[in-house]
Amino acid sequence: MSARTMNVLFICTGNSARSILAESILNHPSIGQGRFRAFSAGSHPAGQVQPLALELLSQYHYPTEGLRSKSWNEFSGDGAPELDFVFTVCDKAAGEACPYWPGQPMTAHWGVEDPVAVQGSHEEQRRAYANAFMVLRNRLSMFAALPIDKLDRLALKKKLDEIGQARPVALA
Repeated sequence: MSARTMNVLFICTGNSARSILAESILNHPSIGQGRFRAFSAGSHPAGQVQPLALELLSQYHYPTEGLRSKSWNEFSGDGAPELDFVFTVCDKAAGEACPYWPGQPMTAHWGVEDPVAVQGSHEEQRRAYANAFMVLRNRLSMFAALPIDKLDRLALKKKLDEIGQARPVALA
């Protein structure tokens, strides 16, 4: 499976923050190392990316070009990239009936607290986005380090589920 670039889709209901962060993180050369091409989508896309998500990604020098809130239907129809992995990053999307993904990609739920839901000062909201970023970066670093070509489907699924339970290293 790893001889070619693997396609990874991150799903969240609104596709405006968590799934967008995950897409950008995995597409960064320091994490995905060119082995992965990440996408994101939502079951009910918000139509725009949260400005705080874009601000955070820019601050940490992660790619923001081309990021947009889009429907998961773009990835289930004709002409869609063949997906190797599909990860839900919010609890609401994990409970929804997903479209059929051609090629039977590996799936896992990697729930992350929703920074969009945080009420409070601008600083509290920024901290929520930073925390979501750290959780996702930690999980994606573990994912990218997996010896995917050496694991059978059952062992890989177990590893993906374990990664979904991982907590980040505390922010400094």
